[in-house]
Amino acid sequence: MGKGILTSFSSTDLRQLGGTDIHVSPLGLGTVKFGRNTDVKYPQPYNIPDKTHLDSLVSFAGELGINLLDTAPAYGDSEAKLGQLLRGRRHDWIISTKVGERYVDGKSSFDFSAHSIRQSIESSLLRLGTDYLDIILIHSNGKDEQILQQSDVVSELVLLRDMGTIRCIGASTKTIEGGLLALEMLDLVMIAYNPDDTSQAELLQEAERRNKGVIIKKALASGHAANVQKNIEFVLRSKIVSSAIVGTINPNHLRQNVGYAVSAIQ
Repeated sequence: MGKGILTSFSSTDLRQLGGTDIHVSPLGLGTVKFGRNTDVKYPQPYNIPDKTHLDSLVSFAGELGINLLDTAPAYGDSEAKLGQLLRGRRHDWIISTKVGERYVDGKSSFDFSAHSIRQSIESSLLRLGTDYLDIILIHSNGKDEQILQQSDVVSELVLLRDMGTIRCIGASTKTIEGGLLALEMLDLVMIAYNPDDTSQAELLQEAERRNKGVIIKKALASGHAANVQKNIEFVLRSKIVSSAIVGTINPNHLRQNVGYAVSAIQ
């Protein structure tokens, strides 16, 4: 897969994740398609690739200068597959995973209790074959403020961060109010942002004011973007954005996306 690489991220292209000591590539590789192909919003159906394909894809992502992998317990067996793929090279990667949502037998369920959060973290560590997690995001069901203010999730994650199990914590939010609250309470926020959806743009300014990290989801509108290059350039033009997550299992798309990103940030 590595043949014909024209562009890749260099170490100087890495962006600091807010006020943390973590530096991430401008594009991160999303891994929904590594382990789940039901109840997803992509325009075309797909088969989950075999281990050989995924191993080659992850290696290729590394060659392209990508160092951020985004996963979640709700992404089928994505975490377990990454644990196998990253064996012996865990420290080359920044791993972002999530807590709060599970997807079992075709149905999502949410639990933000302290017991569930602790159990989720322990399971992610085991599946990923690691003794620490770089980024943990609260996987919101849309009730952002209620989750952040009334559940045990924040206090439990702060405790685990203080213990060194987690390097930084954030929330994948769905509302402006939730995003503002996350920026007040946590290290970073993950928000949807692209040329056709700028509804949460004010969170970028608030993140800059507070020196907090921003990771973008749905930069390509879950595969529905009419102009991929335009979307990538639009998102990465903002220096406040630490990284944009792009989920793909196609190496040609990955190479092309990195090429667009490199052009946008130079």
